[in-house]
Amino acid sequence: MTGILHGWPVREFFRLTGAQVPIIQAPMAGAGGVALAAAAIRGGAVGSLPCAMLTPDQVHEQVAQVRAQADGPLNLNFFCHVLGDPPNESAWRALLQPFYDKEGVGPPETPPPLRTPFDDAMCRVVEEVRPEIVSFHFGLPEPALLDRVRRAGALIVGNATTRAEARALTDQVDLVIAQGFEAGGHAGHFLDGYRPEGTLALVRQVALDADLPLVPAIAAGGIADAAGIAAVLQLGAGAVQLGTAYLHTAEATISPAHRAALRSGETVVTNLFSGGLARGIRNALIDEIGPVHPAAPRFPYASAALAELRRMAEADGRGDYSPLWTGQAASLGAPLPGEPPEGAQALTERLARELFELLGESDDRSGPHPSVKRQLYLDGA
Repeated sequence: MTGILHGWPVREFFRLTGAQVPIIQAPMAGAGGVALAAAAIRGGAVGSLPCAMLTPDQVHEQVAQVRAQADGPLNLNFFCHVLGDPPNESAWRALLQPFYDKEGVGPPETPPPLRTPFDDAMCRVVEEVRPEIVSFHFGLPEPALLDRVRRAGALIVGNATTRAEARALTDQVDLVIAQGFEAGGHAGHFLDGYRPEGTLALVRQVALDADLPLVPAIAAGGIADAAGIAAVLQLGAGAVQLGTAYLHTAEATISPAHRAALRSGETVVTNLFSGGLARGIRNALIDEIGPVHPAAPRFPYASAALAELRRMAEADGRGDYSPLWTGQAASLGAPLPGEPPEGAQALTERLARELFELLGESDDRSGPHPSVKRQLYLDGA
């Protein structure tokens, strides 16, 4: 019988991406950037840069910096939401007024930059820097932009939170992320609202769906160690996308308050920090007004009114108004008290070693890609 790591779909993931381990380091705005992506690549994974809050010039600069530090597959991640006209924020600001009074600040005079959707300017950057992979959150861009990305030579990755979304994506993408509700950060739903499915159930359904083209599923959500990786690969995933596991690394750019909360913080799905539903650690703002509130403006506008509150609290070492994005497996991989955080390259290499040991397979990722069809894999041939 073909081993899990030597048959389809894991080998297909290796063939398509050029990665040496079945891991994509998740793009996490505010939590990772050049150093994290480069270290993950050096460890054999796909490194990712979150680009939704960057300018085109910043994307150019960060890609060049990663290329100078690592040689391997790089993923650029973009959002595909619709901005629309700015909403009326009066109810939201009125709700926040007691917090403004407490902290001695007010709404920002100049709103901070918002997450922006993928557009012509960013597409030109993709055409110029030619990343190996481009991934999209909240669906896909318009067909003309998507065609330009494909012509630039990039693999295209979409994000699905339900089997229906996977079906909508898989004839347009090379890889599909099966994002369970356990995942930290924003749920990337784009059909029929937020209808969460668990990672294990979603991965298994996508892997067994005979109506889907031969597109490997990338499991995301609640996976932070080798045992979790092994479990989803055995269910049919081609790889995993890890975010929370990398939050513990030395290269993660999260605040000290966020890092400390990873050990024991309770996670909830909230719309307070951006207007979109996202999983993060419960903090003072959530405790006071609840994790989901109708006054919060739609994504991504809710974040602007919190900017000064967040700045004031973080300067004092508090995460009271910060988006502490984290998945449900937050405590896994945390260093022991007093120990320094592990480097992202070392984490990636350690997870690979432990994964091969758990599955009882040789660490041989070289050689030709086997021509193994999905049905042979499902039949255990």
